Amino acid sequence: MWAAWALLCAALALGCWAEPALLRRDDAGAGRCTYSFTVASPEDGSCPGPELRAELAALAARLSRLESRGGAEPACAELLRARTQGAAVVLSSSWGTEPIQGHQGFPPRSIKAHRQGSAVSVAAERSWMGWGTGLPPRASRFGVTGPAQGVQGGKGASAPAHTAPGPAVAPRWDPPPLAYQELQSERTEVPASQLLEETALGHRGSEDSGCGELVWVGEPVVFGRADSIAGKYGVWMKDPEPVPPFTRETTWRVDVVGTDVRQLFQYEAAEQLAQGYPAKVHILPQPLESTGAVVYRGGLFFQPRHSRAVARYDLRGEAVTAKREIPSAGYHGQYPYSWGGYTDIDLAVDETGLWVIYSTEKARGAIVLSKLNPETLEIRRSWETNIRKQGVANSFVICGTLYTISSYSAPNATINFAYDTTTSTSRALSIPFKNRFRYLSMVDYNPAEQQLFAWDSFNMVTYPIRLSHV
Repeated sequence: MWAAWALLCAALALGCWAEPALLRRDDAGAGRCTYSFTVASPEDGSCPGPELRAELAALAARLSRLESRGGAEPACAELLRARTQGAAVVLSSSWGTEPIQGHQGFPPRSIKAHRQGSAVSVAAERSWMGWGTGLPPRASRFGVTGPAQGVQGGKGASAPAHTAPGPAVAPRWDPPPLAYQELQSERTEVPASQLLEETALGHRGSEDSGCGELVWVGEPVVFGRADSIAGKYGVWMKDPEPVPPFTRETTWRVDVVGTDVRQLFQYEAAEQLAQGYPAKVHILPQPLESTGAVVYRGGLFFQPRHSRAVARYDLRGEAVTAKREIPSAGYHGQYPYSWGGYTDIDLAVDETGLWVIYSTEKARGAIVLSKLNPETLEIRRSWETNIRKQGVANSFVICGTLYTISSYSAPNATINFAYDTTTSTSRALSIPFKNRFRYLSMVDYNPAEQQLFAWDSFNMVTYPIRLSHV
C-alpha cells in the first residue's frame, strides 16, 4: 500500500505539473491524521509535456533516496510543502476514511479531501485513471458547489487554513427583447400579421388610421425569398381594394430578371408566398418592364416592355382591358432610378388612387407625378417636381405625397425628400431607412395595411411605418 500512497502524493504534488500545490496535515484524533490538498486549477496550454517528464524523473529519484532513509510519507510532505503558491481547488479522494496500513512503523491513517470548485487538476485526475492513459480530463463531470470549506477532523481538530475561492462565474448574457423574428432561408415562413402586431411602434389604433405625414419607418420584416436568379429583382404586392374572388390576403409576385417576363404568381396568403407554392400562375399577354407594377381594384397595372405605355390586366378575366401611353415619358433606361433596371415608369397606389411616376425630356430628368383613372388610364392631373429621378433609389406615394429614398445599397439610407401635391411644394427629410440586404429594387405603399412592401436582393420584405396626424 505504501507504493500507492507514494504515487498519490507524487501526483498531487505536481498539481498541474507547472502549478504550485500545498498539503496540510491535522490531527484527527484516535491515532488518525487528516490531509487536505490545495492545487491550482488547470488552464489550457499550461502543462507542457517535456517539463512533466523531467519533473517526474527528478521526483522518482528523490522518492527512491528518501524511502531508503525513512519511508514515503516524509517525502510526500517535503515535496508538497515546497510548492507554496496559488491555492485554487480542493480535491477529494475516493478512498474516504478507509484506513491505509502503515509502512515502516507509521500507524494506520485515513485520507479525507473534498472536491470543490470549477476544475480538477490534470495530475490528480490521472492519478485516479492511471498514468499514461492519454484520456482527456474529466473536469466537467464534477459539479460546481458553493464556497470551499475546510476539512473537519475529529475531536479537537481545527479546519485547514487554505480554502478555495468560489468558482468564477461567467457573465450572464441577456439578449434584448425582439419585436419580431426574422428567418432567412430559401423558404421563409413568418406569421406576418402577428409579427407586425407585436412590433413596438407598429400598433395601429384609431390614432394611426387615416392620412398623415410619414415620420418613421421601422425595421424590414422578411416574408419570403426568391429561389432563383430571376428573383434578384422583383415586385410583390397585395390589392388594397380587392375584387372577389380575391381578398386583401391574396398576394401577387413577379420575378423580373429576364427579357420576356410574363409570369404573375398568385398566392392565397403571404404565408403561402413564404412557402414558395403559388395557387396559380398567370401568363401575361405582353411581357412587362422592370419593377413598377401594382395591383389595384382587381387589376394588375404594369408597363409593357419597350414602351412608354401603361396597361391594365384584369385578374378575373385574365386579359388586358386598358392600355395608354404616358405622353413624352422616358422609357427603357432614359430616366430610371439610380439603381437602373429600366425603372423609368413606376406605378403607385395610395389612399387617393392610382399614380404613375416618371420623367420627360421637358422636365430634364426631374420626377413627374401624374394621377390616373384606374379604368381608362387617362391622366387626371400632373405635377412636375424639382427632384431628379436618377438621383434617388426609389419612391412611393402616401396620402398624395411623394417620398423618395436616398440609396438602394447603403445599409443606413434615408427617406430624403417629400413632394406634397396639395401644396405643390417639396421639402428635404431625413427619416432613417434600412437596406438590410443591400439591393433595393422595388418599394410600394399599401394603404390598407399602412406599410411599405419592398424587394431587397431576392428578399420580399415589409416595413412598418408611422404617420403623424395634425
